Amino acid sequence: MRVRSWLLLLITAVVASAAEPKEIVVDFETAEIGKPVPTWTEKSVVFSLASAPVHSKAAGRVMFFPYLPTERKGILNAMAIEQAIPLQARFPGPVTTVTLVLWGSTGCPAKLQAFDKDDRLVAEVSVPAVPGRTAPGDPVPQFELTVRAAEIMVIRLSGPRDGEYLAVDELRFVPIAGK
Repeated sequence: MRVRSWLLLLITAVVASAAEPKEIVVDFETAEIGKPVPTWTEKSVVFSLASAPVHSKAAGRVMFFPYLPTERKGILNAMAIEQAIPLQARFPGPVTTVTLVLWGSTGCPAKLQAFDKDDRLVAEVSVPAVPGRTAPGDPVPQFELTVRAAEIMVIRLSGPRDGEYLAVDELRFVPIAGK
């Protein structure tokens, strides 16, 4: 009887863990550095600017920038005088958690906002300034921002002022099972 109960418990745990959604990672490693594009799609997540440029007649673009301490790449707003426009990511279905791994200009603020299918703000997190180097020879530090809500469909990352940058090295998200 005891072995049978243990076996049933084990099977239940395996089935439950198999049904739990897995975290999906977007890392931009197939992107070309320095080539501005209107949108980027990876793992069905569509990256773009959240709105059209205001100070330029040019089409809004995103671009990839190298993280020099590694071979990794990050996506950012490619519009030099339009840094106030948030970088946006639209998910193929609702998600519950989004984490961004970021790096940016020293002193640049960073704000991550999450929106539902009706474009209502459902979560927000920010830092007043990205971490700076502790010594001149150190790499630009990375940091994380995470938002959680019942059904996130879009995130927007903002903060840089003209002349600054904020790059997303990696985006991790957890989709809602069955949606």
